[in-house]
This record gives sequence, C-alpha cells and structure tokens, in this order.
Amino acid sequence: MDVKVVRNEQASRFEAVVDGALSVLDYRLRDGVLAIDHVIVPDAVSGRGIAGALTKAALDLARHEHWRVIPNCAYAAAYIERYPDYRDLVSRA
Repeated sequence: MDVKVVRNEQASRFEAVVDGALSVLDYRLRDGVLAIDHVIVPDAVSGRGIAGALTKAALDLARHEHWRVIPNCAYAAAYIERYPDYRDLVSRA
C-alpha cells in the first residue's frame, strides 16, 4: 500500500490519512536531534504499513538533514532494528 505521508512542522508530527483516519508520528526536534516519541495508528486502519511509512519518512528526513535520532517509541526502535541501514542515525548520547 502506498501511504502519503506529510510533515506538519507546526504540530511536530508526520501525518497520514488513510480511509479518513489520521495516523501520526509525534516528534521533538532540538539541536539536530529528532526524538521520535509516539507512532499512533487507529485500529480501523492498522496492519496496512502506515506506521512503517510514517517512521520511514521521519528517518529519511533525519538522514537528509544530518540529524541524530532518539527512538523513544517502541515501534520506532523496533523499526530501526528491522532496517539496520538506519542504525547509524541513532544518537548514543
């Protein structure tokens, strides 16, 4: 499934609307460090790869902007473990 993800900078989140349901990845960005705090996908649209699309969008932007990442969210941490090409982004501080 192709999920359209947009960054809502004012709300500090990435968003995707699928079948009218809003899914979000909440983050905090400070001093070049992107802290991923929550990935929320409503039950009505779960299992469609939305959480993965949101997380990938955040990680791809972090790479593009040369930001470090702190995966505070269990889903984001598991995603990074599943896709080791993103492990170099994880902040060790």
